[in-house]
Amino acid sequence: MVEEVKEYRAYRNTVADPTPHTDPTPNKPPQSRVSPMMLYVLFMGILIFTMYNSGNSARQATSWLEVEKYMLSRKAIDKIEVINGEEANIFIKKEFADSLPFKDVMKPGNAKQAAPGPHYSLTIGSVESFEHNLEQAQQGVPLDQRVEVVYIKQENWFGNMILWLFPIFLMVMFWQFLMRNAGAGGGSSIFSFGKSKAMLFDKEHKSKITFNDVAGLEEAAMEVKEVVDFLKSPEAFTKLGAKIPKGVILVGPPGTGKTLLAKAMAGEAQVPFFSMSGSEFVEMFVGVGASRVRDLFKQAKEKAPCIIFIDEIDSIGQSRGKQALFSGSNDERESTLNQLLTEMDGFETNSGVIVLAATNRADLLDPALIRPGRFDRHIYLELPNIRDREEIFKVHLRPLKIDQSIDPGFLAAQTPGFSGADIANVCNEAALIAARKKKESIDRQDFLDAMDRIVAGLEKKSKIISPEEKKIIAYHESGHAIVSWLLPHVDPLIKVSIIPRGKSLGAAWYLPEEHQLKSATAFSEHLSAILAGRAAEEVTFGEVTSGALDDLEKATKEAYMMVAYYGFDKQIGNISFYDSTGQQDTRLSKPYSEETGKLIDAEVMKLINDAYGQAKNILVQQKEALGKLAERLLQKEVIFKEDLEEILGKRSAPLKEVPVLHVV
Repeated sequence: MVEEVKEYRAYRNTVADPTPHTDPTPNKPPQSRVSPMMLYVLFMGILIFTMYNSGNSARQATSWLEVEKYMLSRKAIDKIEVINGEEANIFIKKEFADSLPFKDVMKPGNAKQAAPGPHYSLTIGSVESFEHNLEQAQQGVPLDQRVEVVYIKQENWFGNMILWLFPIFLMVMFWQFLMRNAGAGGGSSIFSFGKSKAMLFDKEHKSKITFNDVAGLEEAAMEVKEVVDFLKSPEAFTKLGAKIPKGVILVGPPGTGKTLLAKAMAGEAQVPFFSMSGSEFVEMFVGVGASRVRDLFKQAKEKAPCIIFIDEIDSIGQSRGKQALFSGSNDERESTLNQLLTEMDGFETNSGVIVLAATNRADLLDPALIRPGRFDRHIYLELPNIRDREEIFKVHLRPLKIDQSIDPGFLAAQTPGFSGADIANVCNEAALIAARKKKESIDRQDFLDAMDRIVAGLEKKSKIISPEEKKIIAYHESGHAIVSWLLPHVDPLIKVSIIPRGKSLGAAWYLPEEHQLKSATAFSEHLSAILAGRAAEEVTFGEVTSGALDDLEKATKEAYMMVAYYGFDKQIGNISFYDSTGQQDTRLSKPYSEETGKLIDAEVMKLINDAYGQAKNILVQQKEALGKLAERLLQKEVIFKEDLEEILGKRSAPLKEVPVLHVV
């Protein structure tokens, strides 16, 4: 924890903050937090306290033992008043005003005259027991000298009225408090459950992100800009008879910039922008989701033209009936979706209200939701290519203090398959690493270390590994390196390490080439490279270890994809059991017969055995090179492609695959 705090402080000193933080309301006076309800409650509390204690301030509570020992024995009691059969008020004779212990009660504070009384208060259990005790204490006393007992029945009508009215008063005040909050849209009121929780961005509260902060999404940004331009100047479109799209849905893998594009749209649009997450519609109370949808569109119609953005719309837009077997037909999510469908394209018109949505699970959405007329425009975002990654790096490098040698093109080439969020994380990790090393600026090595940390995890040099285990790991990783180096269709190798990172004990880094198509030969050679680590263990030590668990998992999944999805197996034929709609996950049975399932399993095992045999044959032929590479890896812990070129020679260039035009 201390290391993380130091790292963060150093990072703050290294990274330049382009937007200084200022107080938006510097001279705003503090608002009073005292409400009328609090004053009313305080007043009633003081009134009741005063009423209950006004008559008790001059009396002192006593016990029957004191009454019998000090008062009756000295004949000091003038009279006793029994109030409502519960309490006895005792009056002391005036001649005892200057004697103890009555002086403190009859003349409190050195008063000149004795207080009229009552001077003592005694709580009695019952009238019968009190009379019995009094009779026993006055045995032998003449009747005319006995203490006078008076029974009084009192009714405190004012106190009873207050006790009866005070709960009603509290209920009325609490009801007014709830109604006031409900009218003001307070989020803490029980009446606001059905109110929309959408954040509103308008001219006063605008998003700070603009389209200048969006890179690598030229096509998607262009389509979104068109919607903004339509709202700014609709005459340029309507004069040709064009209509504004009712809905735009952004679809793409996580981290590709869907929410970022919506934030930029909120910053650029000169109309009100409502932002809300799909999960905020659904609560534990039935009907809340539909009510919030109605309230959201009601607010939007009042501020039209405007934009409504629903992030992660798949949380409420899943196909109706998919989960009916498990959740029932009256699911709250379905009622919310039905209300959303009605609001987007029902009998009521929503002119000037555009719905923008984002999801990474478009296959789960209901067909009625994504049809034209509701979401007219579908924008698909993909992982950025090398040119897009270069532009994204330029955006995230702006606030950083970087070295002059940093080339965004080089960084883009080193990060194939990274999304925009991954690139932002790389830049942040590089800044943290440079700050930890007390550098004045971030250099290339910091970015390379950040990529290694993100891909494979943090280095764990303190992890205890025995020399025997370290040797096995070295041969395992050397097997991966040699087979991938000699097979032409495997991605180029960058470096190999036996330093533990994350959950792995060793790793090999490859630089994947960006191909849109991949042949069956490339898949087979990749399987051999994956299984080469276990093959190296068997060739060198005669047995295998559990270190290849991750390799076996990857190889098995890839082999099943080759057979069941891509149609690469001759026995299965040109058949694919892949379901792009996502409905296969909810089926109770597989989309193929038991005989076909057995055949798929057999072909997968054959593919894996052939790939393992190919890797083993290569390593047997290159056993001497395997030993040299493993020894060098044990000495240096990290080796690069230059080391492989020195031992194995230059790598043969991969065969160029002929592009194939495939029309779906």
